Amino acid sequence: MKTITLLFAMALGLSSWANDNKYLESMTKNIEAVYKAQTIEEIQSAVNALDRIAIAEKTKWEPYYYSAFGNVMMANREKDAVKKDGYLDLALASVEKARAIKEDESEVVAMEGFIHMIRLTVDPATRGQQYSMMSMQAFGKSLGLNPENPRALSLMAQMQLGTAKFFNSPPTEACDTLTKALEKFETYKSENPLAPVWGKGMTEELKKNCQ
Repeated sequence: MKTITLLFAMALGLSSWANDNKYLESMTKNIEAVYKAQTIEEIQSAVNALDRIAIAEKTKWEPYYYSAFGNVMMANREKDAVKKDGYLDLALASVEKARAIKEDESEVVAMEGFIHMIRLTVDPATRGQQYSMMSMQAFGKSLGLNPENPRALSLMAQMQLGTAKFFNSPPTEACDTLTKALEKFETYKSENPLAPVWGKGMTEELKKNCQ
């Protein structure tokens, strides 16, 4: 009886391991598709797949995170304000689902700030004050959860640059944050094979404002 129980337990373990491998494979494929996509249609196809994975994998935060990221990328490419807001609504809904699974994940909180930041750009005149505060709060919270997170630093610097330009003041604070972000991109390591890796190129572009 003990042998049967042991074999059953081993079978369950192997099944779980196989499922995790399949999950990693599917996620890696669709994350790469979002990173490499050239059109909104290509991003949408990957987001649809990620949403299906999220429904199947109810305890994983990563599918929701990357679905949110994909929707933010589509919002960035969209010119129509109503459609842009629509993508951001979907992104925020995904972030809320990811946060319900893992509340203290720094990357998820940084993504929330990213969504608020892009929301601001839809109508800076009327949204500036509200969404700049919301995004900076999220980036601060993200860094509180993980001070090593380079994406949170890079996105915070982007907001700081925008504020400096708005007030016609020197971007000293933003440049310091960008320097720190680039240092973190070089040293930051995650044990999660699906952890985000985007943002370094964007940060290097932003750093050109400091020359």
